[in-house]
Amino acid sequence: MAAIQKLLNIALPPLSLVLLSSFMIPFLIFKVLIYVRKLFQTDENGRRGAVLSLVDIREDNLVVVAEKARSLGSPDVIIIAADVSKLQDSRRFVDQTVNHFGRLDCLVNNAGIGKASGFKDWTNNASEFTPMMDVNFWGSVYGTLCAIPHLKTSRGRIIVIASVFGWFPFPRSSIYSASKAAVINYFETLRMELGRAISITIVTPGLINTDLGLTVVKEESIMGIFPMLSASELAKSIVKSACGGDMYLIEPSWVKVLFPFKLLYPQLVDSAVRFLIGLSRKRNNSATELKLE
Repeated sequence: MAAIQKLLNIALPPLSLVLLSSFMIPFLIFKVLIYVRKLFQTDENGRRGAVLSLVDIREDNLVVVAEKARSLGSPDVIIIAADVSKLQDSRRFVDQTVNHFGRLDCLVNNAGIGKASGFKDWTNNASEFTPMMDVNFWGSVYGTLCAIPHLKTSRGRIIVIASVFGWFPFPRSSIYSASKAAVINYFETLRMELGRAISITIVTPGLINTDLGLTVVKEESIMGIFPMLSASELAKSIVKSACGGDMYLIEPSWVKVLFPFKLLYPQLVDSAVRFLIGLSRKRNNSATELKLE
């Protein structure tokens, strides 16, 4: 067995390079064909008026959203108060949706909460951060498990909102990053298990101009150097990507350049992040001292 492992260690790296090179041109042609198909498919879907079932733990938050959806042309919108981190609530909102509309074509898992959580924060009171995993991970899993039978019938799709922090974690985001990494891995695995029965699009946004994004910037000021994408622009990209059958969406697109650095030069990335964090904290300390003076 040890000899086989050594053989694989020696033979697979150069063989992988040969395979990657030989697959490159056919893959690029395939991507161009998919892009052309999406141009027509997205236009067709864009003409359809979607009926919506909006779910939130705070029902009053949904009233404004529902009115906005109706003003944009949705012919029927219902609102359901539910805690997606509870299995019984997830089962209830799926059942209510199917009972009202008669079918379910698309499930969007976008519930999420965040809070700074370095090891000094959560070692003293780990239970304080349990809701983050409950909402961010189980909140997506429960609704999906309840919706799968209906989505199989309609050959529908699942859209799940993860985060770039799921594969590019940042200091003081340990629990949040872990929850989003769990989301990515769960839905990648689920996609393989379901095959073509249900389409799954995994969205990994960077910093978005939402309450959660503004909280991240407030708690770690160095994040403020990165431009924030508006929530409306992200929503448009998600609809376009999901209608086109994309497996992944990374927005803003420039965030993609971080992935090869993280994969190929992890030591460099860790050093660069530590440097930026240290620089930010020195600047904050200096600003605090000036205020005191």
